[in-house]
Amino acid sequence: MSDLDGAIELLRAATDVTLLAHVHPDADALGSALALGLALHRSGATVRVSFGEPESVPETLRPLDYAGLLVPAAEVPMDAPLLVCLDTGSVERLGPLGSRVAGTVAAGGSVLVVDHHASNTFYGTHHVVDEHAVATAALVAQILDAMDVALDEPLARCIYAGLVTDTGSFRRATPETHLLAARLLAAGVDPDETARKLMEAHPFAWLGMLSGVLGRAQLAPSAAGGRGLVYTYVTQQDARDVRPEEIESVVDIVRTAHEAEVAAVFKEVGPARWSVSLRSVADVDVQEVAVSLGGGGHRRAAGYTAEGPIEPIISRLLEALSS
Repeated sequence: MSDLDGAIELLRAATDVTLLAHVHPDADALGSALALGLALHRSGATVRVSFGEPESVPETLRPLDYAGLLVPAAEVPMDAPLLVCLDTGSVERLGPLGSRVAGTVAAGGSVLVVDHHASNTFYGTHHVVDEHAVATAALVAQILDAMDVALDEPLARCIYAGLVTDTGSFRRATPETHLLAARLLAAGVDPDETARKLMEAHPFAWLGMLSGVLGRAQLAPSAAGGRGLVYTYVTQQDARDVRPEEIESVVDIVRTAHEAEVAAVFKEVGPARWSVSLRSVADVDVQEVAVSLGGGGHRRAAGYTAEGPIEPIISRLLEALSS
């Protein structure tokens, strides 16, 4: 169902394009949208980039918006001529902007989905979906190549942001990933500065938040068929003095516990509303677990949302890991 040629034809003819990332966008989602959006903007198209939640752009990703393409969700048209959804496996992952998919199709417009999640539901009219791609940014690089767009530093940095974060600083990279990274560095990307700003630089308040959150971490050694689960949760009170980027970083610390092959962090994104990040450090399919709980993702990195008190939500995850 993936059609690169059809997508290129659609993009070449576009004069008005709306690009959407998933809610609470990460560097792959927003970097991919901004890279493709910037290329289309330079070709003369009217371009807007947005996401459903939260209202503000993650601070670490703001420098990627070189051309000022980001707009608030309220400014996204209901029936765009061309809607491009990036790094978003389902309409639900668009949050409040999910209705734009049906509105666009009903008005005779096209919906292009560019994604690398195995759980993608193919909800568009056109698709460039490859679950074997290390990042959606890598697929955007293929699209730009097919459109004969030269990778200069602004475009390269957007793509590199998605590449370095979604591969875990290239720990999950393929030989092709490193070849692409070499091209991006040759275009002028500073790998140390880019990775540090995206993944390592935190405000002092992060240390206090981390202290409390890690202090309540729990180990369930019998979970996941004896492979073990380590988990914790982050309340809105915990998160009051830090950016969303700091909250997202917690799972990468929790997963370092070698006694467990699965890690989970429950993040309160609204009153009794939780976004759950799952990670697997070995051969455990957390995507399958996430799908069973209404979410999706990859075999070793997935997530879902849940509502209610935290204790029953934790219990449901433990049950899902046991089934």
